[in-house]
Amino acid sequence: MEILNYNPPLNPYLEIVFQDDDIVIFNKPSGLLSVPGKEHADCLQARAQTVFPTATIVHRLDMATSGLMVMALNKPAHRHISKQFELRETAKVYQAIVFDILKQDSGVINLPLICDWPNRPKQIVDHERGKKALTHWRVLERNANTTRVELKPVTGRSHQLRVHMLSIQHPIIGDTLYAHEQALDMADRLNLHAMFLSLRHPVTEQTLYFESKVPF
Repeated sequence: MEILNYNPPLNPYLEIVFQDDDIVIFNKPSGLLSVPGKEHADCLQARAQTVFPTATIVHRLDMATSGLMVMALNKPAHRHISKQFELRETAKVYQAIVFDILKQDSGVINLPLICDWPNRPKQIVDHERGKKALTHWRVLERNANTTRVELKPVTGRSHQLRVHMLSIQHPIIGDTLYAHEQALDMADRLNLHAMFLSLRHPVTEQTLYFESKVPF
């Protein structure tokens, strides 16, 4: 599916949270691709490489999701951080605003996901062919007809948080792919933000912690 009316934000063009000789941490805005699309060259990776020519992608955020992303600046760092993601040694925490009021204070969603090929890039729950996907959620605040939640994905499947919240009838507001009309109209962007990231530095092995202010 090609993106119609791709108008990524230009201000700030590139928001750097941290940098050294081995890694750089960015705060990606909502509306910017992580990597180039078929017809769209402008993305976080391309912008990063104008400043850091050797920067390579280790993980991705959906175009509509904002928040923290790490890139490696050399091959050993790329290998090291990729391994951490693969072995689930990094920690990622997201914040979202979902439709309606969650009655429980916390929970776990354990539903396998697979690409919905006729409707790609959408993902669906599939108990037979899906890949394991696990999300922990916790209520932060209840409002009139929405709930602010903290989401901790254990796995890193495509659209995992969006489909998992939809699966319990609480789609993330502003979600153009998964929200029903009422939930879609409640926000002018997907209300999902990668607010916390921790990983081990590829050279010093020290655990680093990064936080990003939630913009909604």
